[in-house]
Amino acid sequence: MLATGWRTGSTLLQRILMTDRGLLLWGEPLGRLGLLTRISEAVCGVEAGWPPDEFWIDRRQPGDLTTAWIANLFPPAETFRASLRALLERWLGEPARARGYARWGFKEVRLGAAEAMVLRWLYPAAHFVVTSRDPVAAYRSIKGAAKDWELYARWPDHQVDCVVSFARHWDSLASSWSDPGDTRPNLAPLVIRYEDLAVRGHDLAPLASRLGLHLDPASALATRVGQTDRPAAISRLEGFLLHRETRAGRRAMGYS
Repeated sequence: MLATGWRTGSTLLQRILMTDRGLLLWGEPLGRLGLLTRISEAVCGVEAGWPPDEFWIDRRQPGDLTTAWIANLFPPAETFRASLRALLERWLGEPARARGYARWGFKEVRLGAAEAMVLRWLYPAAHFVVTSRDPVAAYRSIKGAAKDWELYARWPDHQVDCVVSFARHWDSLASSWSDPGDTRPNLAPLVIRYEDLAVRGHDLAPLASRLGLHLDPASALATRVGQTDRPAAISRLEGFLLHRETRAGRRAMGYS
C-alpha cells in the first residue's frame, strides 16, 4: 500500500484495511530514512546490456578463476533479487506472521511508482492501493500539525520544510502513477481519493474484492483519524503556490 502526501488519508485507509484481522499493515517502516527509495534508485541501474553476461559467475565457462579476468566478478544474478526479497521478508514478513497475521504489507507516504516497480519485481502478486488527498487540504492539515516542519521525504538531504517543498513532494508522488512509459511493468494500482474514502457509505466492495479481504469500514470510521484539531489557515500566496506546483499530480488524481 502506497500513499501520496502525509497524514490522514493514508492512515484512514490503513485502518480500514486492517479491519480484516488476518492483515497487518506496518505504518511507514523507517519512514524518513527512505530505504526502499534508495534501493529503487540503485536497482534502476540494472538494464539490458548491463551488467554484461561475463560479469555473472554462473554465466562463465567453468575454469580456473585465478587465470581469468575477475576484476568484475558478480555473484549469480538470481541471488541479487532473492537477497532483496529476503531483506523484506525478515524485516516485515516474519514479525507479522509471528504475531498471527497471515498477510502483511505496509503504508508509506514517501513512495511512488518507481518503488512500486521494484516491489512488483520482488513480489509479482503484490497489490498496490494508492490514496491521495487534495493537496490544499493535505497542506492545511500538515501545517497545523507539524509546526516545526521536521519532515523529510528522505533523510537527511530531502527535507520538506515549506509550502513549495511539500507541494513538489505531493506532485512527484501523485504524478508518478500517470506516465507508465514503455518499460514499466503493469502495477495495476487501485486509486482511492481520501475525499471519497471518508464518506460514510462509500462502496468499498471493489477494494475488498480486489484484495481478498473482509472489511468493516464502519468500525474504522467510528473514531477520528489524525491529531490536528483544526487545519491551519493558508495565505493566498500559499494557495497559489500549491496549485502551481501540483498541476501534474492533480490531473493524475482527478482534482481540478
